[in-house]
Amino acid sequence: MKTLSFLLALASLSMFAADAPKAAPAEKAPAKAKAKAKAPNPAMAPITDVAGLPRVLLIGDSISIGYTLPVRQELAGKANVHRIPTNGGPTKNGTANLAKWLGTGKWDVIHFNFGLHDLRHMEDGKRQVEPADYEKNLRSLVADLKKTGAKVIFATTTPVPEGKLTPQRTFGDVAVYNDIALKVMKENDVAIDDLNAAITPTLAQHQNKADVHFNAEGSATLGKAVAKSISAALAK
Repeated sequence: MKTLSFLLALASLSMFAADAPKAAPAEKAPAKAKAKAKAPNPAMAPITDVAGLPRVLLIGDSISIGYTLPVRQELAGKANVHRIPTNGGPTKNGTANLAKWLGTGKWDVIHFNFGLHDLRHMEDGKRQVEPADYEKNLRSLVADLKKTGAKVIFATTTPVPEGKLTPQRTFGDVAVYNDIALKVMKENDVAIDDLNAAITPTLAQHQNKADVHFNAEGSATLGKAVAKSISAALAK
C-alpha cells in the first residue's frame, strides 16, 4: 500500500501539470530539477497482457490518469487494464485520436469520459467545446466505440469547485454537460459509471483546494467505483 500511495502521489503531480497553465521557461534549470520534471507518470506505463484475461481500455483526462493505478490494483488477476498514453482532453481531441487510441487489438470493456476539458473556459471566454458540439462529438465517439464490439461504459464528469480556478471552469457547467452525456448514453444503451455521485459525499476530504483534481485517497475512491463498473460489465 505504501508503494501504491507513492505512485498515486507521483501520478497526481503529473496530472496536475498536464492541466496547469504553462509557465515561462526559466533561464537555466538545475540538472536535478530537470530530472525531476521528466519523471515518467507510472499510470502511463504500458502493460503486458496476462494471457486469458479480458482487455480493458481507460479513456479520459487527468482525473482518469489519477485513478488508473487504483483500478489496476483492484482488477489485478481479473483484467488487463490499459489506458490511452496521454491526457484525453476534450471531445474534439477524442474524435481526432480515437482510432489511434483503439489500435488494432480486441477490447472487452472500454471505460471513457470527456467533460472537464470541454467545459473549460478559454482566453476568449468561450468554453473549449460548447454544449451543442459536446453532444455532437459524444454521439460520434459512442458510435465508433460501439463498433469495436466492446462493452462501453461512460463515466460522469466529477465536480468542479465553486470560485476562481486556473484554468477557469464554472461550477454549474458540470450538471449541464453531464445531463447532455446522460441523454446520449441512455439513447445509445451505454452503461453509466456515476463517478460524480461516487465522489461527491467526500469532496471535502478528497478534492484538492480550488482544484478539480483529487488527492491519493480521492483517486483511490474513484478507482474502486471504476473497477466495480468494469467488473459488472465483465460479468454480463
